[in-house]
Amino acid sequence: MLAHMNGSVLNASKLASSMGVSVPTIKHYIDILEGTSVIRQLRPFHTNTKKRLVKSPKIYIRDTGLIHCLLGIENYNDLLGHPALGNSYEAFVTASLLEKFSRYEACFYRSSSGAEIDLVLEKGSTKIAIEIKSSSAPSLTQGYFEALKVIQPDRAFVLAPADSPFPLKNDIWAHNLESILAMEF
Repeated sequence: MLAHMNGSVLNASKLASSMGVSVPTIKHYIDILEGTSVIRQLRPFHTNTKKRLVKSPKIYIRDTGLIHCLLGIENYNDLLGHPALGNSYEAFVTASLLEKFSRYEACFYRSSSGAEIDLVLEKGSTKIAIEIKSSSAPSLTQGYFEALKVIQPDRAFVLAPADSPFPLKNDIWAHNLESILAMEF
C-alpha cells in the first residue's frame, strides 16, 4: 500500500481502515520502516502564517527499485506508461538531493488550497525551493508561485529530466538532476 502512496501525504487513517488496524499501529509500523531506512518521512514546512497548511508528512520509499517491484513495473517502458512515474521520479530525485545536501533540513510545502513546492531545503537563514517534474517540458501552476510568495526562498528551481538548463517563467529555471547536484548552495 505504501508503494501506491509513494510521494503522497500520509493518510494514516485511510491506511488503518484499509488494513483493519488502528492508527497507532500504522504509525508504529511507519516508524519502524523509517528507522530501518526503508522509507523517508518528509515533514511539512511550517511558517508563522495564518494559512491552513498540510500537517502530515509525505512518505517516500527510499529504493525506487523496491517501489517498481512492489508495483509490478518490470522495465523502463512499463514505468513510462505507469501512473506512478511522477512519484517514482520524485522519490529518486529527492533521495539524490538529500544525499548531496545532507546538511540541510528538508521539508515540503503544501497549503489546503493546493499551493505546493515538492522540496524545501533550509540551512540557517538560507532556503532553496525545488519543484520536481517528470516531464522534460514542465509547466508551472499558479499554486507554485503562491507557495514561493509564502516560503520566500533565496533560490528556486524546477528539476526536470531535460538535457540542459532552460528558463521557464519569472526568473525560474528548469535544471536536470546532474546540474543541481553540481551546484553549491
